[in-house]
Amino acid sequence: MRTRTAGLVSTLIIVGGATACSGGNAKPSPTVTVTKTVAAPTSPKGATASNGVLSMGAKKVINDGANDVHLVIQAAEYEQPYKGPQPQKPEDFQGGDVWATIYVKVCNLSGPDISVSQTPWSLEYADGTSIEVTGSTGGDMPKPEFPMDRAVKAGRCAAGLIAYPVPSDKKPERVVYAPDGLDPVEWAADK
Repeated sequence: MRTRTAGLVSTLIIVGGATACSGGNAKPSPTVTVTKTVAAPTSPKGATASNGVLSMGAKKVINDGANDVHLVIQAAEYEQPYKGPQPQKPEDFQGGDVWATIYVKVCNLSGPDISVSQTPWSLEYADGTSIEVTGSTGGDMPKPEFPMDRAVKAGRCAAGLIAYPVPSDKKPERVVYAPDGLDPVEWAADK
């Protein structure tokens, strides 16, 4: 749903207040009126980039009444290479030579407790390949970490970084959230 609002801000400024006395005749003070029109942006932050892919930072509301699941999910930022304190370099078997991170947030709006994890999140590339989470947590991994298998009560959120071992010479096209039982949600990984 798109809404567009435009507000009109008018400011009346009265300049002067001094009167000049010349032979007993008072001159009126000059008056200046300034009008400024302010329009709201035409596309909201949650705008779709293309083909159903959301812009990075956009929030997606999921209402699955049949399963009593009511969420707001967000992939807020993708960073490659990760610029914070460096964890140990990825191992060869992990498939990448640098660490990248996505900052994600999942909020349980209402209903029963939900379980959140890093595993529904992945990176997808234009060539059809994807990178899943490694399962590595704790230690020197980027902080704050998005939790692994944590219950989130109604009205609460879970947020943090998920780290991926990625090849330094290519960037993913999309960040994907695909939990069991729900349709995948995608964000454009480029800024």
